[in-house]
Amino acid sequence: MRKALMYGAILLATTLPAQAVQTKAPAAPRTAVTVQSIAKGLNHPWGLQFLPDGRMVVSERAGPIRIVTRDGKISPPISGVPTADVRGQGGMLDVALAPDFASSGLLFFSFSEPRGGSRNGTSVGRGRLVLGGNGARLEDVKIIFQQDPPYASTMHYGSRLVFDRSGNLFVTTGDRYSARDEAQNPANHLGKMIRIMPDGGVPADNPKIAGWRPEIWSIGHRNVQGAALHPGTGKLWTAEHAARGGDEVNIPEKGKNYGWPVITYGRDYSGAKIGEGTAKAGLEQPIYYWDPSPAPSGAAFYTGDLFPGWKGNFLVGALAGQALHRLVLEDEQVVAEEVLLKDQARIRDVRQGPDGAVWLLTDDPQGEVLRVAPAGR
Repeated sequence: MRKALMYGAILLATTLPAQAVQTKAPAAPRTAVTVQSIAKGLNHPWGLQFLPDGRMVVSERAGPIRIVTRDGKISPPISGVPTADVRGQGGMLDVALAPDFASSGLLFFSFSEPRGGSRNGTSVGRGRLVLGGNGARLEDVKIIFQQDPPYASTMHYGSRLVFDRSGNLFVTTGDRYSARDEAQNPANHLGKMIRIMPDGGVPADNPKIAGWRPEIWSIGHRNVQGAALHPGTGKLWTAEHAARGGDEVNIPEKGKNYGWPVITYGRDYSGAKIGEGTAKAGLEQPIYYWDPSPAPSGAAFYTGDLFPGWKGNFLVGALAGQALHRLVLEDEQVVAEEVLLKDQARIRDVRQGPDGAVWLLTDDPQGEVLRVAPAGR
């Protein structure tokens, strides 16, 4: 009998998630850094991309997209940008350059698009960015994706944009908060990872699963606001908001279900239980989770030379946590974590600059572009 019980315990241990390695990684060695404010006075900046000439494209949630120079000059709004529904968490959101931007000039952007009445939805547009002497403008603007159905909510838009190595575009969408059960419904775009071609078409190698809309890559997401491609494997990594506790790092794979709201390591804001627990057959586990929640936002892999000890690390900004999290990886495991800039600001986006420094956006009515470098650099 004792042998049977021991065997059962071993079997259970090998079939349930290894929680001890999924959260609270050991502290990484501390890094001394210098933080420089490059530009100030941006209204809740959301997305940042570097142009080939070193200038930055920065979106503001209040609607404009602007050009910011390395010495902190902020341009007037780029003209030709569609109107966003600027309420709650909505507005102009992420920006991304086409992989062939040097020749095509295409800028992609996500925003909460008004759809009539109080309804809106995450949409993605693109246009040719013209940087003329009379101010920047977008030409030939086209909307290539519209989250369906539109919803009367001002929360959980997702909206990160990431191009994969084949030139297709990942788009994160949120569950719109009050429609969270729809994250399990593959017939709509709520709480999904979307993968489309640059013209909005469906890639031939997307999942082909009965009942799934063809542009859906994975389901069961709550609100992914951090996303980046791993520099070695080319896989998409994401940082995802849970509710109270249980924010996740995932590697969304084709055709898989990431569980929200059936399984989660978080709780409702009231303290009530959500779903059925932390694990269920057929639903994927995160590779890492936080409790309490830092509210993760923009994310990037570090590949530069300015911080040689950071190479291959996953950098994640935190909103509620007001910090920059550095996750040290071994293969697809988080083995250590450093929390930098604690309580300095709500960090909305994270990018590696062409100079090897880490560049951040702060989420504030007087938001800043910050440059993070080794101490004294």
